[in-house]
Formats: sequence, C-alpha cells, structure tokens
Amino acid sequence: MARRFSRAIAARFDTMREYPVLRPFAAHMSHPALWSLHRRSVALGVAVGLFAGLIPGPLQMLGAGLLAVTLRCNFPIALVTTLYSNPLTIVPLYLLAYHLGRWATGVNGRDRLAAVPQFDWTHLSPSIKALVHWSVGLGEPLLVGLPILALVLAVLGYVLVRLGWSCSIRRQWQRRCAARARSNGM
Repeated sequence: MARRFSRAIAARFDTMREYPVLRPFAAHMSHPALWSLHRRSVALGVAVGLFAGLIPGPLQMLGAGLLAVTLRCNFPIALVTTLYSNPLTIVPLYLLAYHLGRWATGVNGRDRLAAVPQFDWTHLSPSIKALVHWSVGLGEPLLVGLPILALVLAVLGYVLVRLGWSCSIRRQWQRRCAARARSNGM
C-alpha cells in the first residue's frame, strides 16, 4: 500500500512539473531517492521531518522539503512528518525545548516561567500574538533548546524507523522460512 501511495504521488508530481511555476524545480525533484521507499530514504525522511517540524512559523514544510532534496531522502514522508508539531502540540514541545535549553545553558532554576497564554479559537489573531510574545519571552533557553530537541527527535526517529524496518524484515523472513519448512515437511 505504501509503495502504491508513493508511486501515485510521484506520478502526480510528473504531471505537476509541466506547470510553469514548477519547471525550475523539476530537475531537483526528479531524483529517484526522493520518491523511493527504501530503509535509508524513509528513515532519513522521518528524521528530516522531525527536525524541520520545530522550525518556528509556517516554514516547516519548506524547510523539510529543502532538506529532503539536499539529503536525497523520501520527500513526501519528510513533509508529512512535520505535522507532528501543530497547534495542540507546539506548546508542550516548546516547553520541553525551553527546559532542555535551561539545562544546556545552565540558567538558574529559580527563574519563574511565564504562564502559557489562553488560546481562544474565536479570536485567533490576539491569541497567536499572545503565544508569539510568550515564546519570545522564553529567550535564550528556547533558542538553545529548540535545535537540541530537533536533533534528539531526528536521531530517535531515524533509529526507530531503522530498527522497526529491520524487525519487520526479520519477521517476514522467519515466516517465509517457517512456511517453507512446513511445505517441505508435508
């Protein structure tokens, strides 16, 4: 199913690159590694997506796309993986990054963390401004903690995908061996 999905996306890109806006990028986007479902390509795509998911603002998918093209990893998986940081998860992720940054910079633990502003979905603009003001107020620990958290998540994602993929292959191989043994024993 995943291979069929990847082929469908690649085919859709083949038709989209005929648009004048996308023609300059067609040469970079046609590399087979960007669309393949191989162990390295998928694991690196997940790592890129996890890393780029902590880029502040609406530049997460752009950052993931540029990194995917540069590192030649699975492009769609890198883009989709950035969706782990969303309005529901961004505050806990930034708090975790802040605490990692405090630990890394050695900032005194007596400083009180400002309360997270209330988010009102009916008044988006003031709520977003309050959240941005709160984030800027976190200062140096956040600026140090975000790259640390992004690297930790990227490494964990890469390792977990590689381990999961290897375990899956091992299980499939064992099933095939068991099936052969049963068929030879009859």
